[in-house]
Amino acid sequence: MALPTTTLADRPAAPSHRAAPRRPPTRHVPLLARLLGWAGAAAVVALWWADTSSVVGLAGWLTGAGRITGLLAGYGCAVLLLLMARLPLLDRTAGTDRTARWHAAAGRYTVGLILVHVLTIVWGYALTGRTGVVDQATTIVLHYPEMLKATAGFLLLLLTGVLSARLARRRLRYETWHLLHCATYLALFLSFGHQLSNGADFVGNHLAQAAWYTLYLGSAALLLWYRVLTPLRAARRHRLRVAEIRQEAPGVVTVELTGRDLARLKARPGQFLRWRFLTPGLWWAANPYSLSAPVTGDRLRITVKAAGRHSAAVAGLRPGTRVWAEGPYGGLTAERARTGRALLLAGGVGITPLRTLFETLPGDVTLLYWAHSTADLVFRKELDAVAARRGARVVYCVTEPAGHSLPLTAAALTACVPDLARRDVYLCGPPGMARAAQAALREAGVPRGRVHHESFAF
Repeated sequence: MALPTTTLADRPAAPSHRAAPRRPPTRHVPLLARLLGWAGAAAVVALWWADTSSVVGLAGWLTGAGRITGLLAGYGCAVLLLLMARLPLLDRTAGTDRTARWHAAAGRYTVGLILVHVLTIVWGYALTGRTGVVDQATTIVLHYPEMLKATAGFLLLLLTGVLSARLARRRLRYETWHLLHCATYLALFLSFGHQLSNGADFVGNHLAQAAWYTLYLGSAALLLWYRVLTPLRAARRHRLRVAEIRQEAPGVVTVELTGRDLARLKARPGQFLRWRFLTPGLWWAANPYSLSAPVTGDRLRITVKAAGRHSAAVAGLRPGTRVWAEGPYGGLTAERARTGRALLLAGGVGITPLRTLFETLPGDVTLLYWAHSTADLVFRKELDAVAARRGARVVYCVTEPAGHSLPLTAAALTACVPDLARRDVYLCGPPGMARAAQAALREAGVPRGRVHHESFAF
């Protein structure tokens, strides 16, 4: 059975008479973004088709395959830039983890297209010129315009793709992975010139050249605006500094920060920011940490679990340390809600964004919170106070002491929350817990569109 809950936990939560909220008009943004992406790919294929009169022989087919994969790879590089820009509208509506999955998929497709492009172009040219493949590759790299830079860019992209594979990524620190991904910008810059200099579909086609420049310069401008200029402007405006560090649980600390004009930060409960602490050893990396309380006045706070070198070093920050914050990001907000009642499922330090939602989500709210032991329960006093104040329900589930756990199964969740299938569910926790919860929720009949989850795994 679960640990004793707040004083209202032993009876059903008070019924809510709030009507189901209207879904915001931006709900179609993720679908429109995908359609726009595929429409761009179709336009690239149409460019190749319009420029191709006929394909003759093996050499012609190989060269044609090289051209079309090269065009699609170039388009994929621009899409990668757009997804790296973290456009606020897309991030807020699609969610950070879904956008990250799109970015990962686009990266895999792009690297694959580049590999096919290189192999087919070299092979096709070798057959046409009646030379060896190695000789032809050497000629292309050393004598074609912009190809030395393009080769360097290709190798950088290939390295990033290999290190982004799941098995390799597990061995990397987040900071190392993030730094390597910054090399993608250099790779795309090095590769751009050869597309217009050598691409048969661009030579002499001024309209196609103008469209390509617009695509790349527009993507680069959005990236510069949202990833560089906006954070710099926010740092100047808000003047964030560390005010206090306090321990919440073993290996978990809360960082209280002060700043100016924080209402203009427009950080919603459930969102996170990427924090750059301007102190030796931490200034060069921007790590994502969720807000653990709504922004109030001139103060905000984050809560961090020591899971790596950067997060462990946060506990040693000194009051007065300057901080840059990039964001806010994430779609785990009240805007996702479709009903007037919600269930929050938190695991471990995943309580952080759900703590803010527990306080601010309108309607009938129940929180189930899993932790290893009672000592690992973060914000317990705060959660009990919020539950009592708003007439909500919180249930603590721990493996130690024995007898106070709640299995993550459809039957157990439904027994605890009988109207589960009619609720919005907000989920945040370790990957294993999240997978088990999603499977249980599907079995319990909760529609996929009402399960709101964001993963912070890189």
